Amino acid sequence: MSMPAAAHPDRHPLAVQHPELDDPAIRLLVETFYGRAREDALIGPIFNRTVEDWDEHIGRISDFWSSMFLKTGRYNGAPMRPHLALELQGPHFDRWLQLFEATARDLFAPELADLFIIRARRIADSFEMGIASTSGELVRPRHSV
Repeated sequence: MSMPAAAHPDRHPLAVQHPELDDPAIRLLVETFYGRAREDALIGPIFNRTVEDWDEHIGRISDFWSSMFLKTGRYNGAPMRPHLALELQGPHFDRWLQLFEATARDLFAPELADLFIIRARRIADSFEMGIASTSGELVRPRHSV
């Protein structure tokens, strides 16, 4: 069970403050989402041919979200780079967000789900624009609130 934000004396002062936002919640979201994504007809094949070690991938992505929300500093990679080689298109980002949003809403109260969803939309827009810019395309943000 999560402790209230005020009861997290070791939490970074810039961390997102929500009583249910902690590493176990992040891990639950990442594990549940990737379990669903691997089975998805559109994005599952991309994940399944790209990810060699699912435990390592889930750990790395959990660290990414933990660093973003809790300021743990455990992720120090360049998240855009691996996505550039995947030939992702708009429908892939849309499906990723649909699954991610449904997962967040299934697992968490609306306020916490919204924290994840808003950030995921920004990430999707950033990735989609970054991938398009490397190919010379012009793309407008479609997902951010």
